[in-house]
Amino acid sequence: MNKRLIAYIVSTAVLLAAIWLGVSIGTVKVPLRVLWDPEADGTASNILWKIRMPRVVLAGLVGGSLAMAGAAFQGLLKNPLADPYTLGVSSGASVGAVATLFFGLGVFGSYTLPVFSMAGAMAVLLLVIGFARAVDRSLKMETIILTGVIFGSFLGSVLSLMIALTGEELRQIIGWLLGSVSMRGWKYIWMVLPFMAIGGLLLWLCRRELNAMLFGEERAYHLGVDVQKRKWMILGGGSILTGSAVAVSGTIGFVGLVVPHMTRILWGTDHRHLLPLSFMNGASLLILCDLVARTIISPTELPVGVITSFIGAPVFAFIFYRQRRKGAMRHA
Repeated sequence: MNKRLIAYIVSTAVLLAAIWLGVSIGTVKVPLRVLWDPEADGTASNILWKIRMPRVVLAGLVGGSLAMAGAAFQGLLKNPLADPYTLGVSSGASVGAVATLFFGLGVFGSYTLPVFSMAGAMAVLLLVIGFARAVDRSLKMETIILTGVIFGSFLGSVLSLMIALTGEELRQIIGWLLGSVSMRGWKYIWMVLPFMAIGGLLLWLCRRELNAMLFGEERAYHLGVDVQKRKWMILGGGSILTGSAVAVSGTIGFVGLVVPHMTRILWGTDHRHLLPLSFMNGASLLILCDLVARTIISPTELPVGVITSFIGAPVFAFIFYRQRRKGAMRHA
């Protein structure tokens, strides 16, 4: 059987299993039959369609968006350590979202939060790339990663300042920072779905160009790629996905790092398949992490960002160690 077909079958099976576990496990057991027969159990049906299903769908969209953005950033920058979290893009999106809550902005109605979150993500990414270019014209990956860490730390201070100055909004803001998809409802899904679709489409349109850029920008240019145009499309699409995800879930780290890296190891580097597979696997991971977050010390819920950090930090250390070992062996 074709390896790509196996990849899609396995990823789809894992995603469906994660959705089933996410909607059925909890304080109240929800029988599967209420999916097609809501009248079988009215209470279970309400829990399924008003609480658990929107939560699972939102977790899937957020996880898929972060993973797809991470896959694009890693492909563009040719570095497995690049992701929305380490590049400071998530921090920029968080500042945009928290500033919206802090100042009570409502310029674009219900779309104000995702719009300002995406603007923050894009602004920080531009600043990171611009500063890294000023420091090192060759734009080495280490320089970009370190610049992202610097900006992420600075933006963390900005967030702390807003928290220190806030009053009643404190609990809501801290909720955003810790990362959660709890009690968001269908309204949040419909609010960010158009933005996620736009961001995902921009990256999908650049799937072949991402493959060409793996060989270097100059080689891609000779292959007929409009490098500058496609680079901005990729950066824009990744920022839109990250900003819309952060707008509804807060800062959830390492999904955009771990999932694309593991997907690349298992199924290859072809972005025509890497992008959709990363989306599916990212959705599965975050659904399962959210399930663990709400059941591990039930009835108390942990922020899902805590669970992803427990998983992601050791994997980040492993990837970093392996990259350094490869570099040392190359120069030996």
